[in-house]
Amino acid sequence: MLNPYFPPVDLPILEGVEPPLVKRVRIPQPRAEAIQDLEGTIEAHLREAVKVNRLPPGSSIAVGVGSRGIAHLPRLVKSVIDYLKSRELEPFIVPAMGSHGGSTAEGQTSLLAGLGVTEGTVGAPIRASMEVIETGRTPTNFKCLIDARAMAADGIVIIARVKPHTSFNRPIESGLVKMMAIGLGKQAGATAVHNLGPAIGLGQVLPDIGQVLIEKSPLVCGLAVVENADHEVVHLEAVEPDNFFAADERLLKLAKSTLARLPFDQIDVLIVEELGKEISGCGMDYAVTGRTDIRGIPNPLKPLIYKVAVLGCTTKSHGNATGIGMADYIPRSLANKVDLVSFYMNSITASITEKARFPIVLNTDEDVVKACTLTSWRATPIETRLCLIRNTLELNEILLSQPLLEDIEGHDGVEVLSEPFPLTFDDDGVLLSRI
Repeated sequence: MLNPYFPPVDLPILEGVEPPLVKRVRIPQPRAEAIQDLEGTIEAHLREAVKVNRLPPGSSIAVGVGSRGIAHLPRLVKSVIDYLKSRELEPFIVPAMGSHGGSTAEGQTSLLAGLGVTEGTVGAPIRASMEVIETGRTPTNFKCLIDARAMAADGIVIIARVKPHTSFNRPIESGLVKMMAIGLGKQAGATAVHNLGPAIGLGQVLPDIGQVLIEKSPLVCGLAVVENADHEVVHLEAVEPDNFFAADERLLKLAKSTLARLPFDQIDVLIVEELGKEISGCGMDYAVTGRTDIRGIPNPLKPLIYKVAVLGCTTKSHGNATGIGMADYIPRSLANKVDLVSFYMNSITASITEKARFPIVLNTDEDVVKACTLTSWRATPIETRLCLIRNTLELNEILLSQPLLEDIEGHDGVEVLSEPFPLTFDDDGVLLSRI
């Protein structure tokens, strides 16, 4: 890994700043029951997958697996592998993650391992390569690229979580079609699409590429996954290739109805304990932070958040801290752990360089929280509307200052779990008062 180094910076202006007291609060989120028998559900759906079950014994099957951190991903993948083997097919795994993992086969294999997907855990070899081949052209003469090893197989099965995208709003966003066009397009395909920007590349060209790949590749099935606000699988569906577009559009509505959200129109300070690629493609969900921060793409009107701070990055991101550019402050502990190769490669491939900028880097978590409080646009710290969350996926329990709590106190389902307490830090300035 190639890491930056930010030196300590002492700022006397932060001395004596006292962040507001907070309370631990549970807030209601959309309820959707998790599927308990994942393996049985997958098997039942795959038994109805027409093209899969028509394949003759001995057929090679490329199973595309991405980097988004789907709940119970190793179980899902293994269940698919086990079913294919039961049909006397020969499955193998191909990473379907565009440029992630530093745009190398080794990096993508490592990413899968970090998500628990290895040959040992799922029972199939991983054949990672960044080599792509052209399968055709869109009506606008755009190249349609796909993983060469997947294209050489007798069949392709992809596993994809259907969810809102972080950069564009369309009837079809992240899901089966995007997994084909971007995920299996590897770095070359992802770069080509992203170079046209979110509106044209993702909104217009991506669907055309997806349609060509559906028609020209040996695609036989997609396993569509939808998760709830608790990051649990609530819907599984085996989708025939001809139905990818319709399934993506239908399931996107379901996915949006299950997402966790903060019930505030305005926040002065949002402290995020961690961002990560498995949490969101841009590290943090813009619907929670209120920031897309992409030129030409307006930020949501709500929530309006004055200051955003991020304290860490998930281990599964392997140093790819894409998204810190949306923050105002980060501590040195995060900044100095960024893998610049992975970080820059992902951002340049996506042509969204704003998210790869470094915000103000302060010595410690404590300095970050103090700086947020000092610049919260309030006359006194006690007035600061502060919210602390683990990440933008897990919002059931949060920490709130009293001025922010007053917005929702007494609402149905809101539970105050503690008395007011100060945010505490260890001798090294590391935040101890965590979710």
